[in-house]
Parts: sequence; structure tokens; C-alpha cells
Amino acid sequence: MKKTVLGWLFAVVLVYVPGAGAAPDGQAPPWKAGAASAVITPQRPLPMAGYAGRKEPAEGAAQELFAKALAIEDQDGNRVVFLTMDLIGVIGRLRTTVAEQVQQKYQLPPHALVMNASHTHCGPAYGRDEAKDYFDSLAAKLVELVGTSLERLEPASLAYCLARCGFAMNRRTPTESGYQNHPNPDGPVDHTVPVLRVAAAGGELRAVLFGYACHNTTMGFRQWLGDYAGYAQEYFEKDHAGTVALFLMGCGADQNPYPRSQIEYAQKHGRSLATAIEAALETGQKTPRHQRPLAGPLRCALETVDLESATPNRPDFPYPVQVVRFGNDLSIIALGNEVVVDYALRLKRELAEPSGPAIWVAGYSNTYDDYIPSKRVLEEGGYEAKCCPWKATLEERIVGKVHELYGRPAAAPPAAPAEGKQ
Repeated sequence: MKKTVLGWLFAVVLVYVPGAGAAPDGQAPPWKAGAASAVITPQRPLPMAGYAGRKEPAEGAAQELFAKALAIEDQDGNRVVFLTMDLIGVIGRLRTTVAEQVQQKYQLPPHALVMNASHTHCGPAYGRDEAKDYFDSLAAKLVELVGTSLERLEPASLAYCLARCGFAMNRRTPTESGYQNHPNPDGPVDHTVPVLRVAAAGGELRAVLFGYACHNTTMGFRQWLGDYAGYAQEYFEKDHAGTVALFLMGCGADQNPYPRSQIEYAQKHGRSLATAIEAALETGQKTPRHQRPLAGPLRCALETVDLESATPNRPDFPYPVQVVRFGNDLSIIALGNEVVVDYALRLKRELAEPSGPAIWVAGYSNTYDDYIPSKRVLEEGGYEAKCCPWKATLEERIVGKVHELYGRPAAAPPAAPAEGKQ
């Protein structure tokens, strides 16, 4: 498999939406942005992550796995980098290794680095001892990827938009014997497809960061696969040559893609999601009416809140909560671990205001350790509640920390380093 690193190609651009995030005539774009992509598919057989029943290593690749980086800088030189990966999660050791090296090499502190995994169950169990060589090469490649995205910073305009996509279904079905893992058409869902549009000074599309709240588990076979999220990125990039598409996993811990278990369903779900991105961008519309241009300043905050385990003698867990705010136009909230959909629905309900920023909530960010059920799910029971028992204070502690970071002036990412230091 050929390894490639993809940047922005400006010769061929297939999407142009006049005025969607573009700077007014005669004014410089309010942002700089740069994107990069790299193949992270293992080059030898490794154990697979996600399903304990698969004891044998992968037998090859049905699709390449990717890591991608999107760097953004405001007019004051404040920066943030979104780093997305076709992996099961962001284990603590990977987060620490990458964040420390990124800070040392590029002067980008941890609060300005968002690491998010697609939660594919067809990726490597990269934290195991037998995968140490892969872990080391992965960490080095991720650090390099962040640096490449920063090197490619160029004038850009940003806009937020959204659409809907319907293949995710709640997987918690009540039965006489308790809640079972089975599609529940009446359960809560979040079908929103949030999109961050990154455009050149003239409005040409350069990159999209998009999200969805659903387990990335159409397939569970013994081949490397980005699953529906991988296909969505692949299809969008093929349809729009020169763009980089990055997937930010939402709060999908209790959501599954249906139907599943056949690769054509993963492809269909991916096509549905890629089409939803087009709908959000208002592709084909002469006059866009739902693109929300983003203004600065850019502000980031990352702190932990202690979560109490219901298991005796188990220490509190320092749970990371991150908020990235684009002025008064958009706030991206990144929560750690496998977060159920109740958190996204509640935070959007409590924080969203007509005159305030749009609210985008991601899960699977910056750590990967346990499920994060809501109080409702804890009380109902079932897999997401029993997998790692927490005390009932769990939800209020997490939501309280989000409100705290969202409601105060957050620390700004550092200004761009002096020339020659990067």
C-alpha cells in the first residue's frame, strides 16, 4: 500500500459557493488554515481493536486508514489544530506523547490540540505490547502531520453549516430482562451533520471538518477499514479533488449504524453522510442562505474534572473537557471517552441561543478509557451503564465543567512563533 501525505491542491476545485465564508471585496480573509493527511494503515498483521471475540490479527486492508490535521489561526495569531484518526480511540499514552512533542516542536500547547478518533472497530489495537513499533511510528507521524498543517497555513475563510443524516439509530431497546443492544426506533438520536467549511480567499473549497453521532461499526471483520466514516471522507474527497475531509466523531456511544454487517452498507452509509455534507454546503444553490461565516477571536480551554467510580477503591478519573470557541459564531465541545447521545442533546439545548454561537459536541476526544453514560442511562441499566459503573454525580460534573469553560474567558492559544522557530 502506497503511503501518501496530501495537502491542498489548488489546480482543481469542484465546489464554489459565492459568498459562503469569503471575505468582503478588498479585505483580507480573517483566518489562516492548513490541512494535511497521511496513511496510517499498519504494514504488518496486528491484533484488531473493538471486538474481544476477534483473536486473530487482521488479514489485510479493505480500505486505507488515515490521520488528518486541520490547523486554524485567527488574525491575532491564535491557533488550534484538529487531529482526526481512523482508530478505535485516543488512548492516554498516545495523547500525552503527541501533545508533548507538538508543544516542544511547534509551541502549540495541549489546550490548542484536539485529538479525535472515528472509533472504527476495524483498526489496530495499537496500545498493546506487540504493537509497540506501530505505536511509535504512529505517534511520530501524527506529530509530523500537525507540523505539516501548520506549515501550510494560508489565508482562508471559515463558515459553519449543518444538515441531517438518518442511518444512526439508538441501540438501547427495553425488554422484560432489561435494556438490550438492539435497534430502537423510538430512542433518542442526534442526526445532525455539523460542518466547518474552510475556503480560500476567493471562496474555493479547501477542507471540511464534519461530524456525526454514531458508532463506526457497520463491519467487524478482520480487515482494516475506516467504516462509514472512512467512506464518507473518501467519497467527498473524490467528488471534490484537492479538498481534505476530516471526520469528528460525535456522542455516539449508544447509537449504531443500521443496517450493518455487510460492507455495502458501510459504503451506503458513507455515501449518505457525504451527501449530507453537500446538503449542508448548499451545493448547487445559487444563493446560499444557511452558511454562517465565522469571526474571531479563537479561544481554547482544556481542563479535567474528577469522575467518581461506583467500584470500591477505584480512584477518581481525571476526565478531559475541551472547548474551542470561534468568537460568537461557533463552539466545539470535545468530550473524552464513549459518550452517549444525551450529553450532546442536553448541551445544545442548554447552551444554544439565537444570538450566540452554534454548539457542536464531539465525543471520543483526547482519551479513550470507558463509557460515559448519562444519569438516565445509569438508572436504566444496560451495557453502557454496566460496562464501567460510575456514581450518579457523573453527568452533572461533566456538564458543569462544560458550562464553566464555555462561560468564562478561556485561555487563548499562543500566537504564531517567530520566524525560524517553527
